[in-house]
Amino acid sequence: MAAGCVIGVDLGGTKLLAGTVDSRLDVHHRAYRLHRPDDAAAVIDQLVEAVQEAIEAATEEVLAVGLGIPALVDPETGVALDSNHLPLRGVSVRDLLTERLGLPVVVDNDANAAMLVEWRMGEAQGTRDAIMLTLGTGIGGGLVVGGRIVHGHRGAAAELGHIMVDSDGPPCPGSCPNHGCLEALVSGHAIGVEGLRVARDAPESGLGRALAAGREITGALVTEIAHDGDPAARDVMTLMGQRLGLGVVTLVNIFNPEVVVVGGGAIAAGELLLAPAREVVERRALPINRSDVRLVSARFGAESGMLGAACMALDAVGVPVG
Repeated sequence: MAAGCVIGVDLGGTKLLAGTVDSRLDVHHRAYRLHRPDDAAAVIDQLVEAVQEAIEAATEEVLAVGLGIPALVDPETGVALDSNHLPLRGVSVRDLLTERLGLPVVVDNDANAAMLVEWRMGEAQGTRDAIMLTLGTGIGGGLVVGGRIVHGHRGAAAELGHIMVDSDGPPCPGSCPNHGCLEALVSGHAIGVEGLRVARDAPESGLGRALAAGREITGALVTEIAHDGDPAARDVMTLMGQRLGLGVVTLVNIFNPEVVVVGGGAIAAGELLLAPAREVVERRALPINRSDVRLVSARFGAESGMLGAACMALDAVGVPVG
């Protein structure tokens, strides 16, 4: 790390990951937190705590901090304009962290950060038109169009988790006023909701036995039990994949991307989720749009957001990545 290092931070709806990262994107320390913050001050405090742990673990000079957050972010000011899952409306995240940490801080939407690293060094490398979906507590989105990441008029573009899949579907979680959004139907939270329903309806299944044993039916647990071969859990993942495919059909018909990259914690499901999604895209997307689009897992998996935030920090201080 002769050129120094940076701290990349991925703040999710319920989890926080901060990494000490060098210019080759090698991670030398990870600071992980679970959180359910009640107010913006608690969010900032926990960010500072995790970043300080990562700084203390660094063996070279820390040059900057990059932060991806699940919010609409003004790219010019680093202000979180609104967030569907965290109390960050109107919060000057960049300036608050700069003051507390004494380091340059760059802030963007977490899925934009994930898109950046997958575009630079991951599954979207070499493309001019690409889509990123991050499946976690919610669903984030990132867009590369014509060789540029799209932020929109006020930094609120690419909220791809809020495209409508079913107008009569369930309420979208958080502060979204809509029903039937992709996020309401396919996120890690949605996988857990469907898994719980199946566990109750099929007590003899692996999901049902887990529920009877007192385990919380989360998206991660449904994925684990599906990988273990439980038919009921696999059916849940197939349904989730089909719903994901419906969302991807809309996106590929609008943007005609070369690749759709799926990341976030829920991508631990891998082909259990992506294979049924591809089948839907093959059947329902316009021929020209489905003909050569790839639907793939993120190369950097659930760490795309953290590594993308590190890329943002390296860019901010002029250190080449790679």
